Amino acid sequence: MGDSVAAQSFSRQDRTLFRSRVRRCLDALASMLADGQFDVSEPQLGLEIELNLVNDKCEPAMSNEKVLEAIASPAFQTELGQFNVEINVAPRPIATGSIQELENVLRAALNAADDRAHEVGCGLAMIGMLPTLDEHHFTEEWISADPRYSLLGQQVLAARGEDIELRLDGGALTDGGPREVLDIVCDTILPEAACTSVQLHLQVPPEEFASYWNSAQAIAGVQVALAANSPFFAGRALWHETRIPMFEQATDTRSQELKNQGVRPRVWFGERWITSIFDLFEENSRYFPALLPVSSDEDPFEVLAGGGIPSLSELRMHNGTVYRWNRPIYDTQDGGYHLRLENRVLPAGPSIADVLADAAFYYGLVRSLAEADRPLWTQMTFDAAEENLHSAARDGIESRLYWPGVGWVGPRELVLRRLLPLAAEGLDAYGATSEVRDRYLGIIEQRCLTGRNGATWQRSHVAAREAAGESRSQALHGMLADYLERMHSGEPVHTWEP
Repeated sequence: MGDSVAAQSFSRQDRTLFRSRVRRCLDALASMLADGQFDVSEPQLGLEIELNLVNDKCEPAMSNEKVLEAIASPAFQTELGQFNVEINVAPRPIATGSIQELENVLRAALNAADDRAHEVGCGLAMIGMLPTLDEHHFTEEWISADPRYSLLGQQVLAARGEDIELRLDGGALTDGGPREVLDIVCDTILPEAACTSVQLHLQVPPEEFASYWNSAQAIAGVQVALAANSPFFAGRALWHETRIPMFEQATDTRSQELKNQGVRPRVWFGERWITSIFDLFEENSRYFPALLPVSSDEDPFEVLAGGGIPSLSELRMHNGTVYRWNRPIYDTQDGGYHLRLENRVLPAGPSIADVLADAAFYYGLVRSLAEADRPLWTQMTFDAAEENLHSAARDGIESRLYWPGVGWVGPRELVLRRLLPLAAEGLDAYGATSEVRDRYLGIIEQRCLTGRNGATWQRSHVAAREAAGESRSQALHGMLADYLERMHSGEPVHTWEP
């Protein structure tokens, strides 16, 4: 969730100073973009996976400090909830066979971490939303110890001026069954911790960033439809990717009156196609008040004048509290600075093979679209791309999406007929081997042919258990136990028996 912040309170003067420092950082960024000195390496795959912790009864385990101490690896870090940890994967080239090598490395790392976690009575669960989480888990005591998380929660609630309402109309779990509805109130932002994701990073040259961001926005709905893995929340069967609307609501700083006025939400798809990465950073500073107004002593222009590399810490801090589904990143590394596109729409899981198939599909497709002679985003409205995201989150792999030249179409047909060849061309352009391309895009193809992703498997499994006489709680716990067994097998979800 970003840089550590010491426990503190913020004054009005802190906020005024922070705003001016963000503006100074923006001016420095504009100067740096004009100078064109950003690092541009060969395309690299970088990712983060957020994980849940469970005990031997498949209940959330509030033990991330103990688990991290047992794992003892800098690759694993805390997250918002005490039932969360995150693994960060060092960037590696997309070319050659590195994606398949990453699958082996990740599986070994997660297996080793899971073994260590079991030593303190926990296990790792890679699933979009842990189905055994309930309202009583969303209390202040279960926020992770890092002061940043409590401060962030305090600032969100202070900005709202009231508790957080979570409301969602779900669908029926079975044909003819009742529609399920969520309507609860929380006094913490811990429901955000229920929303575990895979975040994909791609280093992009400044002059190409707009094309890649626009492409990523255009395919967000397709990504979510294929990878949906979050159908249950607080005991209810809701959307196929409930994580999307819950994340939007759990960190919403707006009161109902501000929503009625059209004030922008902090979890934001955006509102237009862009022409420069600067557009995104400028919108973030223009529209969103600071949540964590922590200022440094650095003057970025003095650093640049001295031949140094500015951290732009205020810009980065502020950027980290505006939760775009495709987020711009400025970062420094190895004596240079670069820009990354962070794709945040994907849920965690179900298996490592599935995660890397989703990654391969994304990286290949976004490159083909970004480099197309006629850009996709010139053929569809921005509103259509946003509606695709929410339609996909609601109905998953059986949703209906809008696509230029096709009209309204199911994601399975769209991917099989149009998008898989484009993703293959993109991976070929990166220099990925045919074995890697065929393995991971083959998983996407089979997911489309079978119609089985994490959400459909979970829903059918719970429905079958309830039909056999189990209560919802028993069915969710039993389903999660079976899910974890299959997750650890490493086999992709389209092969899982219902």
